[in-house]
Amino acid sequence: MKYIPQKPSAAFVAASWAALLIGFIAFIAGLWNAGMQLNEKGYYFTILMYGLFSAVSVQKSVRDRQEGIPVTNIYYGLSWVSVLLAVTLLTVGLFNATLTLSEKGFYAMSFALALFAAIAVQKNTRDSQDDGAGNRIESHDIPS
Repeated sequence: MKYIPQKPSAAFVAASWAALLIGFIAFIAGLWNAGMQLNEKGYYFTILMYGLFSAVSVQKSVRDRQEGIPVTNIYYGLSWVSVLLAVTLLTVGLFNATLTLSEKGFYAMSFALALFAAIAVQKNTRDSQDDGAGNRIESHDIPS
């Protein structure tokens, strides 16, 4: 069986990058303007970066498995645990924070937007790959 990825449209690539930048910049701007202590700002920034990395890692490991590229079960599992851990840490942090509900919602939504967009950007990058000689990779053998 052949898996043939479709090259994403320029509009979808642009929308994905725009969503990533909007989510990331909004979260960072919120932290910059927040009246929190510096250690709280560092906590939320670290969760954002950890969440982005883990979301890309999950997308890559799921796609590798789909294309028949070996991914160890431990890495695959750790990728999912990392995403869940990042979301849980943000949830617990916001639940215990002395912020207004609108601020908590702002951080949660910008975090969710950035995570979703990071997955979309990674997918677009993978779908647009070429073989290094300018030839687009058209198909991958998938074991039946």
